[in-house]
Amino acid sequence: MYVAVKGGEAAILATHDLIAEARRGDQSVPELSVAQIREQMGLACARVMNEGSLYDLDLAALALKQAQGDAIEAAFLMRAYRTTLPRFGSSEPVDTAMMAIRRRVSATYKDLPGGQVLGPTYDYTHRLFDFALMDTPDVMVGLDPTISGQGTSSTNASGDARVKPEHDARALDATMPRVPDILGAEGLMEAEVPIEGDPRPFDLTREPISFPAERDVRLQAMARGDEGFLLGLGYSVQRGFGGNHPFVGEIRVGEVSVEFVPEELGFAVDLGDLTLTECQMVNQFAGSKDVAPQFTRGYGLSFGHSERKAMSMSLVDRALKAREFGEAADYPAQQDEFVLYHSDNVEAAGFVEHLKLPHYVDFQGELELIRRIRREREQRAASEQETLPEAAE
Repeated sequence: MYVAVKGGEAAILATHDLIAEARRGDQSVPELSVAQIREQMGLACARVMNEGSLYDLDLAALALKQAQGDAIEAAFLMRAYRTTLPRFGSSEPVDTAMMAIRRRVSATYKDLPGGQVLGPTYDYTHRLFDFALMDTPDVMVGLDPTISGQGTSSTNASGDARVKPEHDARALDATMPRVPDILGAEGLMEAEVPIEGDPRPFDLTREPISFPAERDVRLQAMARGDEGFLLGLGYSVQRGFGGNHPFVGEIRVGEVSVEFVPEELGFAVDLGDLTLTECQMVNQFAGSKDVAPQFTRGYGLSFGHSERKAMSMSLVDRALKAREFGEAADYPAQQDEFVLYHSDNVEAAGFVEHLKLPHYVDFQGELELIRRIRREREQRAASEQETLPEAAE
């Protein structure tokens, strides 16, 4: 039971002032701008866009600033704002095969058509603090410029010899085939066949989920699910709770155009580009009476540069396909009800944090129950003590 609390309006308004003061911090330190967060904390913005279920870098940066860097609170702000937006329709499916690639790696083939494109990644850094970032905030520095062959560059105007020259940030123009398509050409990869009639995908934001959930529902829920939760589930399927040993078929990061067909025009209009991360995970399947041994896939797609999220999503996607392949669904990551009900961090945070609200009547009821049980227990013990001497006589 909840209790209406009266007389707290002034205190609540005061907390708003305290939040603003805590958010600003030391007044002698320059305030972060939304543009700075957007341009220099892109990975955090990507997470907020994913879990907030809204692609808007400026709003993601604003949400992070307003929430003091709390990604879940920032996602909550995005979700709340998203509900106020008018909906004009659904875009055409994006074609990631036509992605303008900035990064593309595979753990299955060394020599890929189009090549491996490392792009911007922390995978090959040493995870050592670069203290130069504290001293020279206006220059781009790296841990060891000699590693990339840029160490011979001359010192710049600020005297920092470790500054790297500008890299060409343009996306690659060449269309690169996806690795699962290479395996599919040999008949070694599970085919992706559209559902009969190719119905409109389920809309998680407008319709209630029912179980067992179809794959389009599962992918939607995971796309805006909590990255840490999905990461833990993905890890679990490799550590004895799923028995998978997957291979990264391909991870690609880049820009994809989004098109929309207005009813009054009848043809597609290019709305702009989105930065997406796509992961296709390759898993072995021993086959069954009806299906020959082959590779199966797990799929992950996320906003922005968010490889960990896309990889985790693809691992859990494959785990949730267990029943489709006649496999036993014994583990948490294979239970769609468990995964979908608990992966939404906005809902989870709300349910956990509601415990901070007044529960005075509930607690008083529990308190009185415990006191009554203790009294009855003490009375029974006293009664038993009284009957012991009589039994001895």
